Amino acid sequence: MLGWGVPHFGLFWKEIQKQYPKFQVQPPLGSQIERFGSPVLGLPPFTLEIGDGGRSRCWFFHENDVQLLQVQDSRFILNWRKQTEETEYPHYSQFRPRFCQEWSRFVAFLRQVGLPQPAIVQCEVTYVNIIPRGTGWNGFQELQAVTPAWSGSHDWLPPPESVALNARYLMPGELGRLHVTLQPAIRNTDASEVLQLTLTARGRPSSGDLEGMLKWFDLGHEWIVRGFTDLTSQKMHKHWQRTS
Repeated sequence: MLGWGVPHFGLFWKEIQKQYPKFQVQPPLGSQIERFGSPVLGLPPFTLEIGDGGRSRCWFFHENDVQLLQVQDSRFILNWRKQTEETEYPHYSQFRPRFCQEWSRFVAFLRQVGLPQPAIVQCEVTYVNIIPRGTGWNGFQELQAVTPAWSGSHDWLPPPESVALNARYLMPGELGRLHVTLQPAIRNTDASEVLQLTLTARGRPSSGDLEGMLKWFDLGHEWIVRGFTDLTSQKMHKHWQRTS
């Protein structure tokens, strides 16, 4: 964002403080821009988001303590955080209008302080799915019960001590990519063992206005939902009572 500086974080917080009463300063996020036209050999490390990297970042915590707004000099991110097992998971149809509201308020703030509207480089949608041990799997030798991407077939090797999977899928027309990681993790709320399945869709919208961003978010969401269906087993779909 051209002209954005440290004082603007405080000025923006003043605008949103009633809904976002707490904040935290965080290290900046690096740039992860999708490139096309040449082979990509590695799998870079990698939720609604737009951005291209930056130098400073601030977290603003919503009064409900599950919604998080992140602002960086080149990123604007709206997150949902599961704080307890009782926290109700918001559907995309609920989260999409929240992003519209927050983005519109942010753009209005930029106009108010005399800064130009950001040039949109990229959009991103991320879903993080937690699969606890005992929910369809009890060890990494049973990972094929969770995802068909893992065969679990070995003639000589013992059951794996740990497994991490990475995959990347190109959207037609170079509209973006779907990045998928499956890795073991420890859940913060109860220190239990889980599998963390993260699906991230990233790409450049056809236009930098809100309509163009929302159109890309809808595409990214579709790829995540369909990708999740392909990458998880029928056994898990029945366990989750998944119907589509």
